[in-house]
Amino acid sequence: MYLSDGSILVPRVSREQTDNNRIAITDASARLFRERGIDNVSVAELMAAAGLTHGGFYGHFESKDELAAEACRWAFGRSAERWKKRVAEKSDRSLARAALTDRYLSVQARSNPGASCPAAAFAGDVARESADAPVRAAYAAGVEELLKVLASVQETDMPHGDREGALADLATMVGGLILARATEGKPISDEFLTAARRRLKPHKRPRSSGY
Repeated sequence: MYLSDGSILVPRVSREQTDNNRIAITDASARLFRERGIDNVSVAELMAAAGLTHGGFYGHFESKDELAAEACRWAFGRSAERWKKRVAEKSDRSLARAALTDRYLSVQARSNPGASCPAAAFAGDVARESADAPVRAAYAAGVEELLKVLASVQETDMPHGDREGALADLATMVGGLILARATEGKPISDEFLTAARRRLKPHKRPRSSGY
């Protein structure tokens, strides 16, 4: 459409559409970063995956580093929601814990990193970032959210044992999934998943004797 002076009228994008575009970029980035790694996906590819043009990126984010942190937060938020739902669907803590660990260490989770837990998918990338990188803070905060869910399903009489048990569970889950992905296609990949699931079978940690 042309104005009276011959200039072109550019339609103004609504606030709602702007917000939706940002969500689309973040969601697409969270998937691609988990699938391929933060450094292995270009801004142009991210925008194309979101159905938007490359030139619109800087209207939403100042840098790819900012987007990486936002995508990391987004992915952890979705994971925490799924975990809480699975816990709520079970009648006791033991069943809830098994629902979390068995789903996490499944063949489906191993083969679909783009839709799985960011704790495993982002770990390598985040570990190589500088200490003050925004994505490191986002990752640490996300891990804490998952630990809260895991702590709520621990069966232990030990003081402060809920968090300690959750830390051990998450370390086993993430480590097992990373190793299974790194060896996918070999028999040992399934062995890692099976062994980690068995290690996480429900058990009650005894109270410390104090000695």
